[in-house]
Amino acid sequence: MRKLATLTFQTLDGVMQAPSSPDEDMSDGFAHGGWANQCWQEVMEQVSREAMAEPYDLLLGGATYRIFAPHFSQADVNDPTTHKLNQAKKYVVTSSQDELAWQNSHRITGDVIEAITALKQQDGPLLQVHGSWQLIQTLLHHNLIDEFRLWTFPVIVGAGKRLFADGAIPKDLTLTKLEACPSGAFMHIYQSSTL
Repeated sequence: MRKLATLTFQTLDGVMQAPSSPDEDMSDGFAHGGWANQCWQEVMEQVSREAMAEPYDLLLGGATYRIFAPHFSQADVNDPTTHKLNQAKKYVVTSSQDELAWQNSHRITGDVIEAITALKQQDGPLLQVHGSWQLIQTLLHHNLIDEFRLWTFPVIVGAGKRLFADGAIPKDLTLTKLEACPSGAFMHIYQSSTL
C-alpha cells in the first residue's frame, strides 16, 4: 500500500489558485495570478529537496495536466525536476477525451474514488498531487490524503480557490517538518489523521 500526498502552494489567506502566472487560472475573475513569483526560486529549491527527491507517481486533475504537459514535455531534459516529472507515471483525472501525449500518462475515468483507492492499495512509490484544486476537494471529501505538503507564501490575495474550501471535513494533523525560506515563505508538512 502506498500513501497519497498533496503538494500545494498557498497564500497566507489560503488561496492556491494560479501561483505561477497571471493567466494560469483566471476562472471566476481571478486577477492575482503569479502571486508566488517573488519567492519562487528558493521555494522550488526547497520543494526539490523536500518533496521531489524520492520517487513518486503523479496524480493530477485535468486542468493542471494541461498546464504541466506542454511545459515539461518541452523543457530542458537535463533539469532534475523536469527529468523526474517526465519519468513519473502520471494518473490524470479528466473528463476530456483529448490525447494524453505527455509520456507515461494514464487516464482515470469512471468511479474516480474507486480508481484512486485501488491505486493507493498497489505497491509503488508515493502518489503526489500537484495543484489540482478540484481533485484535492474530492480527495479531502473522501479522506484519501495521507500527507499535506504545504508552502505558504507571504502574500494575501483575498478571493480565490482555497485549499480548505467550505465543507472541509474536520481532521487532526501532525506537523512532521517545518522550514522557512529567507523570503518569508514557509514549508509545513503534515501527516493526516481523522478526528
